Amino acid sequence: MLRYNTGKLFLIELKTLALPFMSFGDLNIYDFYKKMESNDIMLSFKGDVTSDMLTSMLQIMETKLDNLGEENKVKRKVYNVLVECLQNLYHHRDEMKRTGFKEESAAIFMIGRNESCYNIVTGNYISSDRVSGLKSRIDQVNVLDKDGLKMLYKEVLNNEERSDKGGGGLGIIDIARKSRQKLVYDFMDVDDQYSFFSLYIKIPQKN
Repeated sequence: MLRYNTGKLFLIELKTLALPFMSFGDLNIYDFYKKMESNDIMLSFKGDVTSDMLTSMLQIMETKLDNLGEENKVKRKVYNVLVECLQNLYHHRDEMKRTGFKEESAAIFMIGRNESCYNIVTGNYISSDRVSGLKSRIDQVNVLDKDGLKMLYKEVLNNEERSDKGGGGLGIIDIARKSRQKLVYDFMDVDDQYSFFSLYIKIPQKN
């Protein structure tokens, strides 16, 4: 029988005993945890973005931001960008279901924080025929200043242009307006029908 006289010894033995259960295939859970910790990941999610899940993630992040004692201005900005990002994932999810795409767990979301900024990363599947229009929209917003983004937002709103028409819609414009940063993106071909769209948003803690 093993006797554990100190918490430290117990921890060492526990880690040793747990090692066979600490990996899934090629994924080592401890290494994965350390990578998340080193990148200051506050929340990560992979799965089907439902309305209930969207609400839960926003509630979790609202609590985390409150606990950090973040300035109200920064907190509002981060929260508003989060809303737009998660809504975009939700709308893309509905769109993919309409195309008959069977992969329902088609989205990933992460938010991290360092000394100077918040970092938000999203990823989701889209139809390949949408890549060109979405890329053009992001490139367009990335060259516009605050006034230009405001004018574009009004133009798109007045024309009732929406994401399912291939232009990226109001969501991308709103993210650019609220973050006041250039949007970094990537498209990876999955097959001849679908691509994986990654979006990175940086939100400075001070303006």
